[in-house]
Amino acid sequence: MSLILCELGTGKWERCNELVQMLCHYPVMGLKENTMYQFRVCAVNQAGVGRPSKLSNPIVTSDPMEPSRTMVVKVDRGREIVITKDQLESQIRVPFSPTDVRVCELSDTYVVMCWTEPDPRGKEPLTYFVERSIAGKESWHLASLDMTISATRFAAFDLQKGMAYCFRVRSVNKYGISDPSEPSQPVSLGEALGVPAAPHCVQAIKDTERSILLMWKEPKNTEGILGYYLYSNELGSSEWKTINNKPVSSTRFSVHGLRTNKQYVFRVKSVGRAGNSRYSEESEPILVQPAKLAPSAPSAISLLHCTGTEMMIGWRAPVNNGGDPVHGYYLDQREKSQSTWSEVNVKPVKERVYTGVITSSVSSQPTWSESANRLDLVRAFLCERWTMPEPGCPYDLELREVRQESLVLLWAEPLYQGQSQITGYVVEISEGVESEDWTSVTQEPIIDTYLKVSGLQAGQTYRLRVCATNSAGVGRPSLPTDPITAQTDSATREVEIGVDNDGFIFLSFEAPETLDQIQCEWKKNYRQAIDAGRAHMETKQNKSVLTFSAAAEEDLGLYTAEVIDKPDISSSFNFTAEDLERLMELSWHIRNPLIALRSEGWQVDVSEQGSVRLWLQTEPLSNAAELHMILNDREISSTPARKINFDKANGLVEILFDQLSKEDEGSYTAQFKDGRAKNQFTLVLVDEKFRQTLAKSAAKRRDWKRRSGPYFEEFLSWTVTDDCELIMKCKVTNMNKDTKMKWFKDGVEITQVVNEPSGVFTFTVPQVTKKEAGMYKAVVADGRGEDESILELTDNEFERLMRCLSRNCALSAGPMRIQSTAAGFKLYCSLKYYLSYMKTSWHFKERRIDLDERTKPGSSMQKLWIEIFNPTENDKGKYTLEMFDGQETHRRSLDLSGQAFADALLEYQRLKQVEIAEKNRARVTKGLPDVVAIMEGKSLCLTCFAEGDPMPEMFWLKNDREIVSVGRFSVARDNGCTTLTILSVCMEDSGNYSVFVRNTHGSQTVNVTVSVYKHGEKPRADALEM
Repeated sequence: MSLILCELGTGKWERCNELVQMLCHYPVMGLKENTMYQFRVCAVNQAGVGRPSKLSNPIVTSDPMEPSRTMVVKVDRGREIVITKDQLESQIRVPFSPTDVRVCELSDTYVVMCWTEPDPRGKEPLTYFVERSIAGKESWHLASLDMTISATRFAAFDLQKGMAYCFRVRSVNKYGISDPSEPSQPVSLGEALGVPAAPHCVQAIKDTERSILLMWKEPKNTEGILGYYLYSNELGSSEWKTINNKPVSSTRFSVHGLRTNKQYVFRVKSVGRAGNSRYSEESEPILVQPAKLAPSAPSAISLLHCTGTEMMIGWRAPVNNGGDPVHGYYLDQREKSQSTWSEVNVKPVKERVYTGVITSSVSSQPTWSESANRLDLVRAFLCERWTMPEPGCPYDLELREVRQESLVLLWAEPLYQGQSQITGYVVEISEGVESEDWTSVTQEPIIDTYLKVSGLQAGQTYRLRVCATNSAGVGRPSLPTDPITAQTDSATREVEIGVDNDGFIFLSFEAPETLDQIQCEWKKNYRQAIDAGRAHMETKQNKSVLTFSAAAEEDLGLYTAEVIDKPDISSSFNFTAEDLERLMELSWHIRNPLIALRSEGWQVDVSEQGSVRLWLQTEPLSNAAELHMILNDREISSTPARKINFDKANGLVEILFDQLSKEDEGSYTAQFKDGRAKNQFTLVLVDEKFRQTLAKSAAKRRDWKRRSGPYFEEFLSWTVTDDCELIMKCKVTNMNKDTKMKWFKDGVEITQVVNEPSGVFTFTVPQVTKKEAGMYKAVVADGRGEDESILELTDNEFERLMRCLSRNCALSAGPMRIQSTAAGFKLYCSLKYYLSYMKTSWHFKERRIDLDERTKPGSSMQKLWIEIFNPTENDKGKYTLEMFDGQETHRRSLDLSGQAFADALLEYQRLKQVEIAEKNRARVTKGLPDVVAIMEGKSLCLTCFAEGDPMPEMFWLKNDREIVSVGRFSVARDNGCTTLTILSVCMEDSGNYSVFVRNTHGSQTVNVTVSVYKHGEKPRADALEM
């Protein structure tokens, strides 16, 4: 074996023994004081080291002598003072020698020496040096070497067999080293231990219903035995189970967790230091049952009636029957004044009521169970005829169904009724074990001889008693019950009601699992026996079932179940009319079961290839299930064109048609039968439903063929973007390099189609007009086949497109703005673009603006507006533009009031003045040419017309200097006309001339260049020759 240890919290494992040990124990040295360690062991063989064992429990190292050095002194008020001997020995410096060096453990590989620490010890911490010498020689040398020894034990490993050694010890503290102790007696290594012998005489004895007592004898040689391992085997099984994980040191052990009424055998192993023994011989088989003991004493003796010559005595059954039903009771009697008891009955009586002839006037009647100790005398009963008018006391009080909040009390009616019939009972309760404070449980007397007492407090102890009443009053009370605590046993089971697999209503009661075999008694209303003709009982192991032959109203009532000889294990159930009605309906369904449907009736599926599948699924059916398929009142079966499949395990029925035809129209009915269960389900596949299925099958078949070549994965469709663009697209799949795609509109090919690598083709229309209406067709083809997609963008579809465009156009409208003009205000909204399909209207103060002289709406491709001419203060308010896209109205508003109106009005007035000034300012109406060429010596005449209000002034300028009439220059003005005449022009007259007109609203200047050339020369090419 290899031993390894770990200081708790470090996670580091270290090996303890350098050499492999054969024994199953090993002394570990060199540990730290007050430190927690864990250990584990690895087995070693020639192949190597095995897996480590399970971890040991953590163990703390401590000084075992420390308690003997501590003294506790008690002072006033419960205080304590702890004094150690070390504090009283502070004068000790160099320590004294240890004493009593001796052998405390011996094996064939090592010796463990121990000693007694010096006394007095001293205050300073002590360690020890261990020395050894061969016996008979004084050659002492250090055995502990560099090891620090704090404990009073030391294990020496390096000894030679056959040699005798002596050991001595020195004490060490910080002041020095003591003298050596007296040497030990000579010691040598012992003989190697062998595997211990096996135990013998293994005997199993009955104990309880779930345990046995196992006993055995130890081997003759017990040296090295650490304990015993126990094993059990349930008779008939080949598996042996280990009973204990840790060796048992004694030779007896109670084995728990066994199964009641099962037979077991046992065997034992000895556990030694050198290994485990072989198995002992097996014990004799034993049946697990409670051991039979003498019953406990009866109790609650009471006098039930007395005639003067006879006394009727009753008593309570023993609390413990000793594991076997009580066979009977013996009664003894004696007179009160005497001490000698005499037998009343020679043979045991089974009932707990005894009527005896009394010869003495005063007697006492103790009773006891067979095999039990005699019941102590409680009181003396006077043998005197009863003549009181009130009834006697009830007797035989029993408790049933004890729960946290309730219990049931049963009793027997008094044997003495008094002078009239008993009319009822008063049940009283007292809290506590000895309390005599009795209170009535019910306000009125009860008629039955049982009562369920409710409203108890969990964990509280109670006693109960009963008094009978008649017309004369309340009789004497019964003896109280034994104290009972209101609590529910964790193993308690209540009576359950249900319906079995054959449809019979039953009541079921299950006892705790610890009881494998029980005898259960069922009663009605706690007293009435069950009519064998109405119900029968069956008990198996710990479960009892009461099954009604034909439950009816006469079976209603309170049913109780209790385990015989264990009345504390009991329960009840009130079988009501509501239960009967509910369970009778369930019983009918069980006796006439219907096969349940899992699918939602018949389902019709059409595959991608166009084949049709009719199917339905029920709950799983057995192999004996039958199916009859009916079509139009005629049973059908599988044919080449119509296959019928029936998967019984999954309850699946399917009819497969490769190609649906007119002959397959009709009503399909699946009739199932599985044992007693049956059902049928019908599919009506006629008229419109059949035509739709037939059309869908044909369409999918065509589509399957179409997909053999390139085909449209997504057919032609259109969308409208946020920018109000129309995009038509389709997606083609299964293409190759030879595949061609063409688009057409009304038969004319469209070339502006965009092809994306993913197979998506798109055609974009930036602005939609009525010209876009028409039939669009896309055709894709190659050598494998051809497919086409058609989009009819006409009528309703084009109307839907326009609505969608109108909506996007309306949503693209920006906020309403105002622009002042010389004529008034212009309110407008900008859009992506405007469609005439979209209906617009303008509103002022929530009222529609009608066309008049002062308002004029207008529109362009990207703007909507309304003009308000000559605005006034009355035009203040909220203006709204409503745009209706065919389904929804979109609004844009502007509140033209306050500062916004003032600013707009001011700008309007300014622009109006600018317009007036521009209209009336001076301006040249008939201008001059840019360049004029004239030959030298000729006369030049330049005329200019102007207008304005008032009539403008007109001036001629040469090189920005005014020309006046003088010499050859003459300036004439006449009603908006001015003429400049130059006679006999010369070369010096060339230059820049201009006419300048002005009035109060403005001015204008028009320039003209005069170029004079000599005779014989050519005029300028860009000049107007005069």
